[in-house]
Amino acid sequence: MKKPRSTISTSSKIKFEEPKSSSSSEDEEEIEQELADVTFGELQKARSNGSHLVHPKPKEEKKGGRANKNRPMEVSCKKPVTRFREIIQGSKKVVRDPRFESLCGTLDVDGFRKRYDFLFANELPAEREELLKQVKKSKDPEVIEELKKRISWIDKQLKSESAKRTEAAILAKHKQKEREAAKQGKQPFFLKKSEIRKKRLVEKYKQLKGSGKLEAFIEKRRRKNAAKDHRYMPYRRPDNTEQQI
Repeated sequence: MKKPRSTISTSSKIKFEEPKSSSSSEDEEEIEQELADVTFGELQKARSNGSHLVHPKPKEEKKGGRANKNRPMEVSCKKPVTRFREIIQGSKKVVRDPRFESLCGTLDVDGFRKRYDFLFANELPAEREELLKQVKKSKDPEVIEELKKRISWIDKQLKSESAKRTEAAILAKHKQKEREAAKQGKQPFFLKKSEIRKKRLVEKYKQLKGSGKLEAFIEKRRRKNAAKDHRYMPYRRPDNTEQQI
């Protein structure tokens, strides 16, 4: 019979690999660093409770810095970069409204109207007459349409300026009257928009009556109102007998 091999002889051939010194030293350094961050109070508390586990504080992310001021800033690649970056910081724009800025001076409405009165007194009426002549001479419908639009715009400007002048005259007259009343100790009265509109219509009535165009204006206004009323007037539906016939 064959004798069994002794286990001692085989065991002598086995070599036990010792752990690397480098890995153990690294682990020790990590443990030392973790324990260095733990406060003395937490260590005392762990010992009193009998627990040996101490949770280290989370490590703070290092902010990007520069070793030298001439080098570019290091930014983490984990954080997304904003879409719009301010590369060059320009001067801040200051928005100013000339109506409320003392640097732009004060607006003189009467002086402005006097300086630009030639536009409404001479330029626009002369342009209107010239456009009317061009409408009569031209045969192109598109050109005629453009000329009529320009004439309509000029009429609106002249009509608006005339209404503004009448309103300014009414306000100036009312202010003069209230100043004299205030000197006598009376309470000043300010006109409402509805009162200004009524006085403007009265002034227009006086102007039309003086020029002899009052009857034509009233007839034109009557026809306009009649057409407006006729638009909303209901119509009679046809009877069934009329439909059958």
